[in-house]
Amino acid sequence: VRKPARHAKIPAARPGHDHFGASRSDPMDGDHAGRKNPRKASLYFVLDPSEKRSDPDRRDRATPIPEAERSADRLDPFETQPMKILAVILNYKTPDMTLDALSALMRELGRFPDARVSIVDNDSQDGSLERIRQGVDASEYRDRVDVMPSDYNGGFAYGNNFAIARALAGSDLPDYVYLLNSDAFPDPGCVDALVDFLDAHPEAGIAGSYVHGPEPVPHKTAFRFPNIGGELEASLGIGVISALLEPWIVAPPLPTQTCEVDWLAGASMMIRRRVIEQIGLMDDTYFLYYEETDYCLAAHRAGWKTYYVVESSVTHIGSVSTGFKDHSRPTPAFWFASRRHYFLKNHGRLSLWIANLVYFLGALVCRIRYALIGRTPKDPRRHLRDFARFNFRLTKASDGRPPRKRPSGLVSNP
Repeated sequence: VRKPARHAKIPAARPGHDHFGASRSDPMDGDHAGRKNPRKASLYFVLDPSEKRSDPDRRDRATPIPEAERSADRLDPFETQPMKILAVILNYKTPDMTLDALSALMRELGRFPDARVSIVDNDSQDGSLERIRQGVDASEYRDRVDVMPSDYNGGFAYGNNFAIARALAGSDLPDYVYLLNSDAFPDPGCVDALVDFLDAHPEAGIAGSYVHGPEPVPHKTAFRFPNIGGELEASLGIGVISALLEPWIVAPPLPTQTCEVDWLAGASMMIRRRVIEQIGLMDDTYFLYYEETDYCLAAHRAGWKTYYVVESSVTHIGSVSTGFKDHSRPTPAFWFASRRHYFLKNHGRLSLWIANLVYFLGALVCRIRYALIGRTPKDPRRHLRDFARFNFRLTKASDGRPPRKRPSGLVSNP
């Protein structure tokens, strides 16, 4: 995987925060580093014939875009462009890191003088809002940054929707909406590469960056849509089975060239405004995880393509707000809830139950095999037990989020 020549300077970890060095959107990843990049396939096309698509002229998803078609270097990096960008940074109890991410972002917005940034404090209630406002007021770009509190901590989609809905209700509409995690720091040329790519490829609705840790270690951020074969492969963890299920692996090896993918992590993601106008905002039923997956699937079904753009890169610390990479903790209930909502919403109850059974049986076999050879499972503590309790109970389980509220005018993707 390409290593960028230059990286943004990353501040030392704040007290109480760890540098996890992993992608927020890859909580249950297996070891796929040595596998070939297989062709795109989905068992859901078998289970749900209505979702079959026949397009002989469609470019294969794993096919890199030829060098001549790419446009990362098409424009002079010092040329001022009148492109309007709305960048959104979501904060939850990491005010200093959020200000560092803002500083790195503003360095990359020099070519876009009309670009604005919205920082949403997702009801941190720890002084974050005041600290961020003070930092922005003391900066030279204070006139280009809006700091707003959400009414409650509704999760990743809810917080981003909070800013996007208000921007789209105004008269000065952005051409692109750029989502940046508060623990992600754009490398030089990151935003330019995404804008240039979307400018040159009108069929592209969403574009995302190559994401790496401070070391730098690549993070898995380009995926296939979840499917039943992928559920079995991820839970079973047996090499020969993984080889047989290669076309359905959800987290294949990262592409080394810019190419079309199914979905991207939202650490550094740019969305064309027309996509939002057509399919709506992200579904804020998701608290954390699967919201980007769901949104890219909705865009795909509406005819838009999603691209992984390696010329754009960000340095990502990962899971600072959630701590989800700490496997000594149990899997949070919102991960189970998001997974359930994704399968039920997009593929129906039968597919959900098949996926649950396949995942559970595969994980059970994996644990038996590990016990026989003396290995420790890689999953979070009590993961399989909690999975069964959440998915096989007759009564509704808690989704692990605060009581739901919705501000007026906020409409999510149904």
